[in-house]
Amino acid sequence: MDAKIVVLASLFYLILLFMIAMYAIRSANNGRSIVNNPYIYALSLAVYCTAWTFYGSVGRAAQTGFSFVGVYLGPTITAPLWYMLMRKVIFISKKLHITSVVDFISSRYGKSTFLGFITTIFLVIGIIPYISIQSKAIGSSFDIITEHFSDATFWDSNVFYRDKVNYFTILLAIFTILFGTRHLDPNERHEGLIAAIAFESIIKLGTFLIGGIFVVYFVFDGFSDIFSQAAANTNTSRLITFAEGPRSSANWFWVLVLSAVSAFFLPRQFHVAVVENTNVSFVRQASWMFPLYMLVINIFVLPIAIAGLLKLPTNAESDMFLLSLPLSEGHSWIALLIYIGGFSAAASMVVVSVISLSIMVSNNLLMPFLLKTKSAKHASSGALSNASLQIRRIIIVIILFLSYMFYKLVSYNYPLVSIGLISFAAILQLFPALIGGLFWQRANKKGAIFGILAGFVIWCITLPIPTLAESGIIDPKLISEGYFSLSFLKPYALFGMDQMDSISHSCFWSMVFNITTFVGFSMFTDQDVDELTQADIYMNIEKYTDNPDIEIIKKEASAKRLKQLLFRFLGAEKATAVLNAYDGKISSTDDDKATSEFINYVERILSGAFGAASAKLLISPNIRQQTISIEQIREVLNQTKEIIEYSHALENRTEELQRTTIELAQVNKQLQHLDELKAEFISTVTHELRTPITTIRSFTQMLEKKTDLSPEKRKEFLHIILKECDRVKRLINQVLDVEKLDNHEGNMGKTHVNSTLQFAIDRLMPVIDEKNITLTVKFPDIHSTVNLDEDKLLQVFLNLLTNAIKFCDTPEGKIHISGVTDAHTLKLSFTNNGKPIPVGFMPQLFQKFTQVKDGNLAKPEGSGLGLFITKAYIERAGGTINVFSSEAQGTTFELVFPKDR
Repeated sequence: MDAKIVVLASLFYLILLFMIAMYAIRSANNGRSIVNNPYIYALSLAVYCTAWTFYGSVGRAAQTGFSFVGVYLGPTITAPLWYMLMRKVIFISKKLHITSVVDFISSRYGKSTFLGFITTIFLVIGIIPYISIQSKAIGSSFDIITEHFSDATFWDSNVFYRDKVNYFTILLAIFTILFGTRHLDPNERHEGLIAAIAFESIIKLGTFLIGGIFVVYFVFDGFSDIFSQAAANTNTSRLITFAEGPRSSANWFWVLVLSAVSAFFLPRQFHVAVVENTNVSFVRQASWMFPLYMLVINIFVLPIAIAGLLKLPTNAESDMFLLSLPLSEGHSWIALLIYIGGFSAAASMVVVSVISLSIMVSNNLLMPFLLKTKSAKHASSGALSNASLQIRRIIIVIILFLSYMFYKLVSYNYPLVSIGLISFAAILQLFPALIGGLFWQRANKKGAIFGILAGFVIWCITLPIPTLAESGIIDPKLISEGYFSLSFLKPYALFGMDQMDSISHSCFWSMVFNITTFVGFSMFTDQDVDELTQADIYMNIEKYTDNPDIEIIKKEASAKRLKQLLFRFLGAEKATAVLNAYDGKISSTDDDKATSEFINYVERILSGAFGAASAKLLISPNIRQQTISIEQIREVLNQTKEIIEYSHALENRTEELQRTTIELAQVNKQLQHLDELKAEFISTVTHELRTPITTIRSFTQMLEKKTDLSPEKRKEFLHIILKECDRVKRLINQVLDVEKLDNHEGNMGKTHVNSTLQFAIDRLMPVIDEKNITLTVKFPDIHSTVNLDEDKLLQVFLNLLTNAIKFCDTPEGKIHISGVTDAHTLKLSFTNNGKPIPVGFMPQLFQKFTQVKDGNLAKPEGSGLGLFITKAYIERAGGTINVFSSEAQGTTFELVFPKDR
């Protein structure tokens, strides 16, 4: 493709990112943050997927098959721990206004300036190679996509002003400065940057999937085709099996560990996950969305690697298979989309990494020394704030220049993954101090300093230095002969251990020295006062979150001097804003004595702007604190812990009492309801008994007194008396049935459904005919049985038929009975065309003593027990009953029985 088109596409893409970032900033200024949602947060975490993912994973897969997935399995396996760990880290960081992973470590260990200093130096050394491979990816992809055009010869990597990577580096420096150092923010949040990063995550995922779909479904005929061809080819069949052996096992283990740690604590990951976090609850969603993103973007990696080996020349660069395959098939526009995706993956990593490194270098390397100079002590309002911004801009340029030089000297000759793993191994050296600081009370500053020093020394002599030797920058004999010509100091076989690959070897020995030194110094040296107080905050952050006014050491300061400190170092506008945001009391009395809360607030604000170590240097000369011994500090912390535990116990007891009160109120309400039901039941039963008894008494008296009644009349009166006796008997039986159901009594049996239903219809047919109701029955001629005795099943059918008769529409009543059956169930439906049951009445329809009011009747008939008994019998047979009611369809009771076998 024409190089001009590629350059214009790159510029257009950067302009688009610029517009997205500006829109996000304007929205935030108008009070509507577009990045304050879990989806943008999860997408910003995908900055983890760099050019390494986009290009390097394919190259790795082309060499070793499935081993590329280790870098993504590590974060995925540890994803369940994210909410627990990151929630705590975010709470601590927000509480203390921490703005970088170095700040997080140095703050835990007494806000140590020296610890921050050495950690920053080591991280810069460790991350610059990682940034350099992004430059390599951009340069290589540009070369691949433009290699067939004559105008591409203008670009010459050996001539500085004609090196395309140089120009891309300058563009990224401008973009980073514009959106990473616009102003000094105590919270170090960058709305525009995060919006752009989230957009880039969408672009790199979308373009990678486009490339993968093209290769799998257009170059080949699907996954089965590509894997069958791979299995038949000796060069690719090895890729679809897992390698075995000690080297492979060790490599898998350490890559899993490295990736899990790096996904948490790489400077750029810490920045987007912690510093830019706006809501800690977003971590819960991100803990499954981020692994899902990594899964999707890696679906096509191995097929692309296989396709490259099958279709491309043997000298083709495996890292660039994704880009080369569309070009080889003549689809240059697809290649351009893929190029933009790779450029996006590299650019997002570079921008966030350089911003986070510039904050570290400024806050932990330069500002502590700058603050000790005479010019800093006499600086005008806001001068240091402006100086800090200028320093960060210069640092950004320097870091990008160093990464560019590393690319030219070293990275150019190595696969992307190899250099990336070296940087991951550097991040691993922070892990013991980080985890120990979060979960081990005795972890102290000396342990952290010497542990990190030991780990980084071993890392340097086993990875970066031999890499430089392999590149010819230093004497290559170092690798074969060892340091100082000592065989046991060979960089790839330290102390004679040569059974592991270089990454596993370095990680093993660096962790042995790092952890041993960290634990040893922490066990046998004491903490100072600052370390003790900071350790308590990190270990028990919930205590300080729930009780922000806890004061361990009594501090005194002038509120006026603290305000002046803010104005001097933040500038008038920012100082006014942070003072207006403070909602507590600034001074405790009229003599300008600052409250402890205000002192801590000022220190946190300065920590956000200049780092914890620098903030300590700024505020220490302005405060006086009570002299207290280590033992007294421990006693105060223990007492505070006991008080808070007692307070929590009281809160829990209060909550239990509240729950008990609510439960008692609910039980009382239920008892009242039962009492009402009982009263209603007695009233209903009394009424239902009184009516037939009154009728019986009346007709009996008439028979007694009127001896001259005709035989026909006597027979009629006796028939009425018998009918009313049956009514009394039926009511008494229903009450007894309810009692048996409540006591779980009653026999079960097997009953034929057809004959029992027909018997129920025959018994009620006179009533149906009398009321001119049209009855239709559509039932299969089968001999199904259900697990219920005949009397109970008959009562179920009689209850439902009686109900349908009672509520049928008059004068054109209709009842329809239907049944369907399959191999396992029998379904019966009883439908009448009466008025629908009110929706609000449905939930209580099958309760005891419940009667649906029929608009056609002056008073509901019956005891209100029929449907309750019906439902209970059906459920005892393993069936269910449902009701459907509407104006158009009438009311249907649907019974479903399991067929008895």
